Amino acid sequence: MDTESTYSGYSYYSGRSRGSHRHGERSRDRHKSRSKDSSRSEKSVTINAPPAEPLLGDQSARGEEVQDDNWGETTTAVTGTSEHSLSQEDIVRITKDMEDSVGLDCRRYLGLTLAAALGLLVFLTPLAFLVLPHLLWPERLKACGTACEGLFISVAFKLLILLLAVWALFFRSPRAGLPRVFVFRALLMVLVLLFVVSYWLFYGVRILDSQDENYQGIVQYAVSLVDALLFIHYLAIVLLELRQLQPSFSACVTRSTDGEIRHYNLGQLSIQRAALAILENYYRDFPVHNPALLSASKSRAAKHLAGLKVYNVDGPGNNGAGQSRAMIAAAARRRDTSHNELYYEEADHERRVRKRRARLVVAVEEAFTHIKRMQEEDQKKSPGEVMDPREAAQAIFPSMARALQKYLRTTRQQHCHTMESIQQHLAFCITNNMTPKAFLESYLTPGPTLQYGRERWLARHWTLVSEAAVTSGLKEGTIFLLKCIDFSLVVTVKRIPYIKLSEEFIDPKSHKFVLRLQSETSV
Repeated sequence: MDTESTYSGYSYYSGRSRGSHRHGERSRDRHKSRSKDSSRSEKSVTINAPPAEPLLGDQSARGEEVQDDNWGETTTAVTGTSEHSLSQEDIVRITKDMEDSVGLDCRRYLGLTLAAALGLLVFLTPLAFLVLPHLLWPERLKACGTACEGLFISVAFKLLILLLAVWALFFRSPRAGLPRVFVFRALLMVLVLLFVVSYWLFYGVRILDSQDENYQGIVQYAVSLVDALLFIHYLAIVLLELRQLQPSFSACVTRSTDGEIRHYNLGQLSIQRAALAILENYYRDFPVHNPALLSASKSRAAKHLAGLKVYNVDGPGNNGAGQSRAMIAAAARRRDTSHNELYYEEADHERRVRKRRARLVVAVEEAFTHIKRMQEEDQKKSPGEVMDPREAAQAIFPSMARALQKYLRTTRQQHCHTMESIQQHLAFCITNNMTPKAFLESYLTPGPTLQYGRERWLARHWTLVSEAAVTSGLKEGTIFLLKCIDFSLVVTVKRIPYIKLSEEFIDPKSHKFVLRLQSETSV
């Protein structure tokens, strides 16, 4: 016990009641669970992202903990070895992410530097047009009248409006790093640069060289520059924002591993911008990728093939093709019985899921009933003796831990939820006075990818695979792939068809009728 550094909530409240004869069994279970997690981590996505803020004021900094599969039954201690365990694939993945992040940061800062330099040039140019005559030939300038002074106010307010508009449109935190430049944004930057340079050339030739004395004309020239910049900003809004609002294409997104499909409407976008929009919707709409659900079918197929044996009665000669044909023929003969096995396996699995779910619902309802009773007792206590939500969650968690862990194992969701995340969610539900059904909804129904922790789903690096240039626009039949470490998203683009509506007029009088009653009719 001297080597244990951190105790779980379950070990603190119920670990003392365990007998010493189960210590060896718990140790073997911990070693098995850690070996399973190490093999599973080689298939998961590793990122270099800052950890999320802990819930309810937990300020202790935690590393990536190795999840014990038996946290519902055993006493778990997180040691220094388990906190710093890395596989060779993790090291290669971290190195690749660091190299990619360095390249993306350099490109991002280069683009920001160019945009900031161009912005300073744009905003300082009108002011320079107004100040340079006073610095170079002040004695030759004509007096500025009332109309000229009014133009100063116009320039000031237009520059302020332009500054706010540029800040709202361009100075936003980047959502992603794209492989190529945004064509329309680059064209707008080139247009603004050429526009400002042409104004400077005209100003240098016609005003600076001749030292024009008409200062009101110089002010009007600066006002025309600001007006033109405002029109260019309007053009930027149309090209960058309004053009893509009207849906023109329908994108079918299919996940390669489990065949999950979603459909999205897209506007006039390039392939890389469409890929960015699809990835943003992916984390919100697609359920979290669960490789454990895919391993069942693979193990079933391997079990069927393992039951087939081929004997070579002609001698030890190399007859691989004949053996393959024999295996295929034997598998075809067993096809009639394999569907019965699959049927009974699925029926048994559904029965076990319903059984585990019923036990879990009862355990959670009893735990929340205990919480309400504790809250009623806390109202009678002094403020110093009242438990905070996190302590209350740790107190009732052992009563539901075993049922919850068995349910997560049966539904193959144990890798998506850690003991710490479950306790945080339980404390959140207690804080906001939620019902047991609200607490269980996150575990009974697989939610979207964003619902889970970042270490469970966030692939920092996606690869866009496309035959066409990623800066080209979407077209009918465009197909591209978005690949990450564990799976890929196959995107097929179809154009929304042209819809023609016709009108058919119905005369209101055609709905009127006359009811004629005969004398012998009973009413």
